[in-house]
Amino acid sequence: MAHQDPARLAKHVKDRRLELGIPRKKAAELAGMSKDTWQRIEEGDSVRLMSISKVDAVLGWASGSAVGVLEGHEPITTKASEDAPGAEISQRSAVDLEGRARDVIQLAMIATTSGLTAEEIRELSDRAVRDLKANGLI
Repeated sequence: MAHQDPARLAKHVKDRRLELGIPRKKAAELAGMSKDTWQRIEEGDSVRLMSISKVDAVLGWASGSAVGVLEGHEPITTKASEDAPGAEISQRSAVDLEGRARDVIQLAMIATTSGLTAEEIRELSDRAVRDLKANGLI
């Protein structure tokens, strides 16, 4: 498991809750947890991952965002779909998609190719990301 930073998660959760204007007690209620558990999250105290994952929907984040924030990633916000009532659409940034694509490509090359230098792997993954962008895929 990646390094976890509960203080970072606490700041993101509290900032987002305040941005949305949701009182702590109401946020906890919407998440299906006690207000004490929500408070522990906002204070950076130890909380089960199952509880942490419950804050996503309350804060308008894509599933897994809170755990991602705990591990150093940025939260991914969602918005309601106009075409599919009840569905949510992720608001991933292009930079985030490019970085994730680059990481996946590099790991695939490392796993399947021998003899490439680190620089060659970086060059190939950068080229693949450019091609994906040029084709409108990211």
